[in-house]
Amino acid sequence: MIHNFNAGPSILPKTLFEQASEAVLNYTNSGLSILEIGHRTPTFQAVMDEAKVLLKELMKLDNDHEVLFLHGGASTQFMQVPMNLLSDKETAAYSDTGVWSAKAIKEAKLFGNVEIVCSSKESNYTLIPKDFAVPNDAKYFHITTNNTIYGTQWQKIPHTSNSLVADMSSDILSRVLDFNKFDLIYAGAQKNIGAAGVNIVVINKNCLGKVKRNIPTILDYRNQIKEGSMLNTPPVFAIYVCMLTLRWLKEQGGVDAIEKINNEKATTLYSEIDANPLFKGTVAVEDRSKMNVCFVMDNVEIEERFLQYVKENDIYGIKGHRSVGGFRASLYNALPLESVNYLVELMNDFAQKNA
Repeated sequence: MIHNFNAGPSILPKTLFEQASEAVLNYTNSGLSILEIGHRTPTFQAVMDEAKVLLKELMKLDNDHEVLFLHGGASTQFMQVPMNLLSDKETAAYSDTGVWSAKAIKEAKLFGNVEIVCSSKESNYTLIPKDFAVPNDAKYFHITTNNTIYGTQWQKIPHTSNSLVADMSSDILSRVLDFNKFDLIYAGAQKNIGAAGVNIVVINKNCLGKVKRNIPTILDYRNQIKEGSMLNTPPVFAIYVCMLTLRWLKEQGGVDAIEKINNEKATTLYSEIDANPLFKGTVAVEDRSKMNVCFVMDNVEIEERFLQYVKENDIYGIKGHRSVGGFRASLYNALPLESVNYLVELMNDFAQKNA
């Protein structure tokens, strides 16, 4: 058995592969592949409709919120969000908690004023800022809910009177939140929702149409809503895999059920890191991510030996990001608890042999 801890594209539920492979060869006994059916046919429209219904149900969205499945990944949203929500002379508030939020800040500055109301850059992004105030006149406040590279996570979503915008690429649907409190959520699908190639946008329709600029047709959320995410040819196969993943999540008991499993996975691994003499965590305990667990060794000389050891034992994807080093184990929804238990077993065994 392979144990896949990759940060993204990441592990998918194993039950999906047979369904997806069958669909590539012959979708619903139509004689056509899912890769070649027309996106405006009733056959694909049923896929899109089910994916939207499932996501709305799992997130418990109200009628003001629309779901879009778009091209471009979360990085496109770094510029599409301010293009749709921020006029030239207006100000948006941003939190700076890592690489991805810094990229979002850079793009937002092309469309209006940006005020960085809190940052953990000086601490090398090892914590989530606590004491800050969002200006009342800010059009929106942007946060990155989970930071894949540094292993931090907003455990408590900040309360603000401003519109709240969130990049949830790496922890969407991993825990129970009141998603209706957000005016806009975006997330690359390739961690908890499906395969790479599609970006999910959840948006409150009431915050649109207020900027004083011309927006290119395909980048205007209102047009995408009007056309049901099919203003142009959508990423058909990626959306189909999203639908299958959302079905799977519902079958597991939904977000409430998966959060309990995710909590157990994170507790199991962090407990080993804290108890094992060879390893130590890299971020403030209260801000530890339950999706991306980052840790290092005091003795860096044996880090490569550990990486080789786990690879020989069928564990993949735990090498840390180059900006942090050490190790990173991603515990996304589809990763089974047994994989975490197996990693902990190997960490313990390695420590006994190398302490």
